[in-house]
Amino acid sequence: MTQPPYERGALGAMYAGLVLTVLATIAPYIDRSTTHLLAHHIRSGYPTYHQARVDSAVTTYLVVLSVIGALGVLDWLATAWAVKAGKPWARPTATVMFVLGSSVGLTGLLTTDTSGETGIPPALGWAGMIPCLAGLMAVALLWRRPRLT
Repeated sequence: MTQPPYERGALGAMYAGLVLTVLATIAPYIDRSTTHLLAHHIRSGYPTYHQARVDSAVTTYLVVLSVIGALGVLDWLATAWAVKAGKPWARPTATVMFVLGSSVGLTGLLTTDTSGETGIPPALGWAGMIPCLAGLMAVALLWRRPRLT
């Protein structure tokens, strides 16, 4: 059975979201080995922290962001499977997952910690929001009504 064009487009957006989620998940690890943006952000917010405490905070953020990324990957795969299988609950599930993913992304981007700064640097926060664009596209395509010919 072939899928309608809007479902194929939605699946494409979901697979793009999956790739973007993987990239957003590995971005903090790349940062840790190159620019140290997260460590500098923590150090500027907490200038009295010694290096071991900054390293511990960075590791904690990496674990949290990795878990969020892994859950995002599982969500993309499960939702794409539901759409591909033609499950009747695929559209509402995709919508709920989009709202949850966007909420998590916005939380990371906007939540301030006790230093008065956001918990993660804005660059990493925005990287976490990019997969939500694919989610928005997928949801819009899933809820689009097919043209009558």
